[in-house]
Amino acid sequence: MHKIMNEDLIYEILSVVEEIPVGKVASYGQIARLIGRDKNARLVGKVLSMAEYYGDYPCHRVVNSVGRTAPHFTEQRRLLIEEGVEFKDNGCVDMKRYQYEE
Repeated sequence: MHKIMNEDLIYEILSVVEEIPVGKVASYGQIARLIGRDKNARLVGKVLSMAEYYGDYPCHRVVNSVGRTAPHFTEQRRLLIEEGVEFKDNGCVDMKRYQYEE
């Protein structure tokens, strides 16, 4: 893990997260693709779990590919609802409606 994660990569991921507009979400895989690391969605998740050490980023706007929120991020759903993001009956964000189009 240490060989592929460095501060440049961390800030590259966080700069993409910073671009997600209010009321939209992106998936971990989508962010990985945007930085040219298609198979590194888990790496994106790891970086976001440490984002508080690098500044204030809207990490609540990142969900998994089906719109599920992070299991240990209890405020994520509330923050998204406050931005106007709606959830389907199954508890997931409607990705067709709210996914950020880069």
